[in-house]
Amino acid sequence: MNQKVLTTLIAAAIGATSASAFADVELRMSWWGGNDRHQSTLQALKKFEEKYPGIKVKAEYTGWDGHTSRMTTQVAGNTEPDVMQTNYNWLPLFSKNGDGFYDMNQQKDALHMAAFPKSALDMTTIGGKVNGLPVSMTSRVFYFNKTMFEKAGVEYPENWDQLMAAGKAFEKNLGADYYPLVIESRDVFAMNRSLMIQTMGKDIIDAEKVVLNYDQKEMEKFFQLYVDQVKSHVFPSTKEFASYGKGNLYEMRPWIDGRFGGLYMWDTAVGKYAANLDPSMTLELAPYPMAPGATDSGLLARPSMMFSMGRNTKHPEEAAKLINFLMNDPDGVKILGLSRGIPLSSEGLQALHDANAIDQNGLGYLGYLQGQSLPKVILPTTYTDNAQLMELYGEVMEKLDYGQTDVKSAASDFIRRGNRILKRIN
Repeated sequence: MNQKVLTTLIAAAIGATSASAFADVELRMSWWGGNDRHQSTLQALKKFEEKYPGIKVKAEYTGWDGHTSRMTTQVAGNTEPDVMQTNYNWLPLFSKNGDGFYDMNQQKDALHMAAFPKSALDMTTIGGKVNGLPVSMTSRVFYFNKTMFEKAGVEYPENWDQLMAAGKAFEKNLGADYYPLVIESRDVFAMNRSLMIQTMGKDIIDAEKVVLNYDQKEMEKFFQLYVDQVKSHVFPSTKEFASYGKGNLYEMRPWIDGRFGGLYMWDTAVGKYAANLDPSMTLELAPYPMAPGATDSGLLARPSMMFSMGRNTKHPEEAAKLINFLMNDPDGVKILGLSRGIPLSSEGLQALHDANAIDQNGLGYLGYLQGQSLPKVILPTTYTDNAQLMELYGEVMEKLDYGQTDVKSAASDFIRRGNRILKRIN
């Protein structure tokens, strides 16, 4: 065999071996969601495999129920997928020191991380390591029933004093069972946290020490806000709210017929409230109340979900390609559409704008834009709306409403038991 033929055969063999090795790359990707998200993601993965024929993706998807337990087992056993849809409040559970997930800084160019706001990446960075790319951001903002505010003769509040005055106006002009807002314990906590940050420049939780950051007097002020808001008829007390029965708020008759005149709600969830409102009424995004001279809105805005990479992945470059395809590449972004919310990536958002896939007058999108535009200095943490802490806050609210405690005792009780919860979490 002459040298030229031998060289050609060796080169062909090496090329075939390399192609075979590349074709052997299989990624695992997990997510939770409903059927719409499942179908759009499966279609996007198929398109990804067409674009990158050497990479195959095994899909692992479920509903929400049980997904956290499954993730816990996988992470603990070092069998987690290469790419995972993750929840923001999982970070302290799975990655207390930033080592629970792959540090995405190592693939920052492949992931086009410059397309994401630094403030959002800061929220998912632990110990200098980016543990996830936020798919979308969600914020608690105000939505008001235009029809009912007009009947009450009230303009949308632009500051907190005007919100208090609106409560009395609804009561006087419409009746005792009409309120400008209906909000549950989590909403009250988030709203009054915002007010306190605007007026005090101090968050309720110290993110570094993971303890409650208010002293006794400050916590008394925090609970007094709730008491005053109930007295001013801004929203129903927990005692009155319980009289409407259990169930989804957007399915309650007082919401449907307009007796509840507004919401302090995640922009990603407002659609179902608008859909259930009496068709003769109109729900609108409202101004965000700001205290005089405030330079920080205190907005509760956080990633609605993230894409993370498994710390044990053997294929970080391919995993980064997949995440980039889903979040930034027009081919992937257009298929996913709004199945995971409004893209935070500027490249992903532009792709959907180009495809006319976003209703620019939609309540969710308008709320998203407002959340992005408000001044945000003190950012929420993964502990800010912790489920156990919110359950405790709701319990203390009920005790106040039923006359089982006073503001001073409520404050000291919440500090003592809240710090115990945070210590256990941490």
